[in-house]
Amino acid sequence: MSTLVIVESPTKARTIRNFLPSTYRVEASMGHVRDLPSSAEEIPEAVKGEKWAQLGVNVEADFEPLYVVPKDKKKIVKELKDALKEATELILATDEDREGESISWHLLQILKPKVPIKRMVFHEITREAIRDALTHCRDIDNRVVQAQETRRILDRLVGYTLSPLLWKKIAWGLSAGRVQSVAVRLLVRRERERRAFRQGSYWDLKATLTPPTPLGKGGQGGAFDAKLVTVGNVKVANGSDFDENTGQITAGRRVLLLNEEQARALLSRIQNKPWTVGNIEERPVTRKPSPPFTTSTLQQEANRKLRLGARETMRIAQSLYERGFITYMRTDSVHLSEQAITAARSCVQELYGSEYLSPQPRKYTTKSKGAQEAHEAIRPAGSTFRTPQQTGLDGVDFRLYDLIWKRTVASQMADARQTHVTVLTQVEDAGFRSSGKRIDFAGFLRAYVEGSDDPNAALEDQEVILPALKVGDKPNCKDLEAIGHETQPPARYTEASLVKMLESEGVGRPSTYASIIGTIVDRGYAKLIANALIPTFTAFAVTTLLETHFPDLVDTGFTSRMEQTLDEIATGEAKWLPYLQKFYTGETGLATQVKEQESQIDAKVARTVILENITAKVCIGKYGAYLESENEEGQVKASIPQDLTPADLDPEKVDFLLKQKTEGPEKLGLHPDTGEPIYVLIGNYGPYVQLGDVSETNKKPKRSSLPKGTDKDSVTVDMAVSLLTLPRLLGTHPDTGAKVQANLGMYGPYVVHDQGKVGKDYRSIKPPDDVLTITLDRALEMLAQPKAVRGSKSTTPLKELGAHPESGEMINVYDGRYGPYVKHGDINASLAKDESVENFTLQKALDLLAAKEAAGGGKSSKSKKSTTTKKTTAAKSETAAKKTTTAKKTTAAKSETAAKKTTTAKKAATATASKKKTE
Repeated sequence: MSTLVIVESPTKARTIRNFLPSTYRVEASMGHVRDLPSSAEEIPEAVKGEKWAQLGVNVEADFEPLYVVPKDKKKIVKELKDALKEATELILATDEDREGESISWHLLQILKPKVPIKRMVFHEITREAIRDALTHCRDIDNRVVQAQETRRILDRLVGYTLSPLLWKKIAWGLSAGRVQSVAVRLLVRRERERRAFRQGSYWDLKATLTPPTPLGKGGQGGAFDAKLVTVGNVKVANGSDFDENTGQITAGRRVLLLNEEQARALLSRIQNKPWTVGNIEERPVTRKPSPPFTTSTLQQEANRKLRLGARETMRIAQSLYERGFITYMRTDSVHLSEQAITAARSCVQELYGSEYLSPQPRKYTTKSKGAQEAHEAIRPAGSTFRTPQQTGLDGVDFRLYDLIWKRTVASQMADARQTHVTVLTQVEDAGFRSSGKRIDFAGFLRAYVEGSDDPNAALEDQEVILPALKVGDKPNCKDLEAIGHETQPPARYTEASLVKMLESEGVGRPSTYASIIGTIVDRGYAKLIANALIPTFTAFAVTTLLETHFPDLVDTGFTSRMEQTLDEIATGEAKWLPYLQKFYTGETGLATQVKEQESQIDAKVARTVILENITAKVCIGKYGAYLESENEEGQVKASIPQDLTPADLDPEKVDFLLKQKTEGPEKLGLHPDTGEPIYVLIGNYGPYVQLGDVSETNKKPKRSSLPKGTDKDSVTVDMAVSLLTLPRLLGTHPDTGAKVQANLGMYGPYVVHDQGKVGKDYRSIKPPDDVLTITLDRALEMLAQPKAVRGSKSTTPLKELGAHPESGEMINVYDGRYGPYVKHGDINASLAKDESVENFTLQKALDLLAAKEAAGGGKSSKSKKSTTTKKTTAAKSETAAKKTTTAKKTTAAKSETAAKKTTTAKKAATATASKKKTE
């Protein structure tokens, strides 16, 4: 007697095999085995002549879907059928969500088993969970299957009906989607807001004060900052008082707007006047931990903290799930099982102590109506949680597990207690405010702080310690400066903020956001630059067409209501067929709308993007966006550089591009050695310099891109000559004899160790190093360092300053999450925004570190207590780790053997995972 168990991927199959008796055979379906045809060649000959065949849905026969087995799945289906012939029982163990239920149903339709069938579901892949699931099998839930089928048909109807229209009217290869098009519109709307934004400027004063009582004689804390907030009891204007559309103070606001002259005059008037503490307010604040991760919050936090994209986060999470490290990663629920709560509380008790444990178990409930993908939050798998160090994971796998572990454990920790302190000081008629924050009890912050990877470092950042002051004190003004500010345009969406917006609007399912964002980027609707999603001119054209002719389909409210209906179909509250009929074939249905609107859409107009303040037209062409304008000689067309965003295209750039096209490139000067002209141009990939003219004998003149952030107007002849020497040969590597070069690439300056067929080893060049001046010795130092892992900052110092005069420890400047900082022992101090790393000296570092320590950034009795706790924690973790060393070695050996046998299967599984869960 044998049982065939079918799961989605080889990795999952391999893990589950370890927990089942030898009579169980576990095989993988590699995701979906059937789907609607994706191309004409997949359509069966019997229906190729039908007008609905290309759509893949017979809209005239109750929306009957046409399912086919893709060519790359035929071998898998055959293997599963052969395996079933030898089995006396079939268990379908695909994921317990709509997609997984649908895969199981499709397997039944294809395999047509004549043996008993069971549907097995679980949320984590551990021995206990799998054995328990075997005893609680159920039937396939046909309502969930119907809901998924309706969703799939609906997405096909939208995509395959609108996309051909976009091909005809704008450009070939474009696509529309039920959720995709709404997401693109959100990006475009934000970019329009950036274009409409008008900058405002304002000035204020910043003071550095010291307490009247010298340190060491009863005083606590040192220098502290104070910001001007009132003059003559009138509030001083700040950024929140400006209207983004005018750049002026919002109508009705009673505020004082200071310009530079007024700010400096006020500074002179109060420069040497006495300061008095007028009021002190202390406000206790209690913070509760965030609930455990759902799919969307994991994507958001992994993007913010690890700089992982949504698609990459889900790929890593799926791998962790399939290998038994975490529970199912596609879930809307924040609920934790009793088993998980017990495990998390045990971790808190053991690692942090009972004082950090919440008095009662915390139970989280899901507010989202449609939360049904799985029934528990994302958490470490098992009845006991392995610490990240005990898993044997490394790289991004380790960091993502670490994030999940910390968030889960923190969810069962005590509240953090803080005191917010506000000190108001007065000098003449000018009022200043100082804000402080004191952590009275760290609570859950000891384990997890949103937005930071290092809880201890983050905990330090949470505190801003003000000195002990009382009303009537006369603090000393150590420094007073006037500071100018400019308001900033609305921030572009990141993957994290877009996911948050889609979820808050009820658009789509969190489990599909990763694939949707991936599609937006892959189809050329957005570019991901410096973690920001920037819409392209093509996105503007498509969004304008859809807003004009199909407004409902890009309306968040309409799409949210559609999502609710699909959820109601899954619960039996709504009927799928009447809904599809009304949506697609009704009087106002999509098919009718497209038929009516197609003749009204002018392709030339659809391909044109109208932007305010620009006289030239922006058109979408076969090779990208270009400008079109009329002059005395006729029509002029000029390509728009690919790195020029819609929000940044202004009249000045338009004039330059058109002038470059009609009058030729701008001549910078002559090369001092060859006498050839040097030009500054803007091409498809941004500004660059060129040596000489294009001619029959010189068809490809020497060219070099400008470094990122370099304005074309700031380029000198000397800089251009240096750039034209790139790539610079620095010398040969002493170990290999291969050449080492410095050059500029798509992602910035770099050095490369080029070993020909052996391969190339790259390292990015970061300030203060410069691509034009870097030496061979420095390049060899960089190449000797391990490559920085994505999502983390390099531990290689930006600059070594020297030894501390008292401790003898080295003081270095490092690149941190929020910019460069100086480090000495346990004290980190950020450099000022306008401070140059290159010009930063040891003395400046000593002053900065002393100020940080005086302000409470050094070790106190509280931090000493924390250190003791940390040591105890480390000792306990080390003991636990020793206990599992043998098991880890055994597991590692087995995993290594299994990995060698299944390399090909792994690659196939990765490809399948990337295709699965689309919407």
